[in-house]
Amino acid sequence: MKNPGAAESRRLVGLLEAALVREARLWKVPVFKNGCIQGADISSSQHQEMILWLGDMSRLFQFCPETFALGVCVLNRLLSTVKAQPKYLKCIAFTSLVLAAKINEEDEVIGSVRDLVVQSGCNFSTAEILRMERIILDKLHWDLYTATPVDFIHIFHALLVSGHPHLKRPSGFQVALWTRQVQHCMACHQLWQFKGSTLALAIITLELEALTPDWFSVFTDLLKKAQVDSVEFIHCKEMVDEYLHSQEFSLPTNSVYIFDSAQIHEEEQRLGWARRGRIGKEQGDSDEYYDGFRCLYREEATPNAEGSDMEEDLFQQKDVSPCPPLHPAVN
Repeated sequence: MKNPGAAESRRLVGLLEAALVREARLWKVPVFKNGCIQGADISSSQHQEMILWLGDMSRLFQFCPETFALGVCVLNRLLSTVKAQPKYLKCIAFTSLVLAAKINEEDEVIGSVRDLVVQSGCNFSTAEILRMERIILDKLHWDLYTATPVDFIHIFHALLVSGHPHLKRPSGFQVALWTRQVQHCMACHQLWQFKGSTLALAIITLELEALTPDWFSVFTDLLKKAQVDSVEFIHCKEMVDEYLHSQEFSLPTNSVYIFDSAQIHEEEQRLGWARRGRIGKEQGDSDEYYDGFRCLYREEATPNAEGSDMEEDLFQQKDVSPCPPLHPAVN
């Protein structure tokens, strides 16, 4: 009789390997030089403020942490690819979150773009968001679904409890806390030099050290599976430890999170699959709004038939160079 635990472990390792492949192919972040994104006038403080604002918007819309993380990844990939004008940064960030929601969230959670804009209190028009969607999708070649730090948190947690059953005890690991820590770390531009897999592993290892006597054997097993360079990992872990000590993280004493194994198969199918049809379904109705684009893209220019000049005004092209979710336990 086959060991079901071994089969589950192999399946999780396969999920991790698929996530690492996508991360290696799509992970890209802006480079900061002299306090600004290289090639743009967006400062590190503006960048951090925008990510924190995305966190506020994600909570307002009741999006899952995976959506926030993917929205930040989309934003960073775009800022590393094009030269964006600071005055459009909030619109770019908001649209990145909307695109992430269209991939991760259910339709009833998202609502319409118009509803999201109204809830946000921003002065964007629906047309501006839909136009920005087209630009982002074009620049990122319609390939948005990269593995995020939050994804790796869940994958590593699933591997831990699968291979080390004693870690399931109530006094053990709090994935909700790890997720909060990752979200805070994603606003720190110094930590963006590390891939999401490295950042997630650093956060988990810090708690392994504190709670598990045999943490080193558990850690080395995860490090090997994650294919993370040990020198880079140590550097990341030291920076994360210093950064988290400057923050306050706590959860209500009655917080309990359960692992939803039923959705692992869905995540395996979703990994590597961008829901292109859903992303584009609202855009077919956007053509009627094009006359309003001048206020955002070409304030004083006459729009041409193709709309390419509008895009050039917004961006200047630079050199081109999932995992099972956790759900709150029902009382």
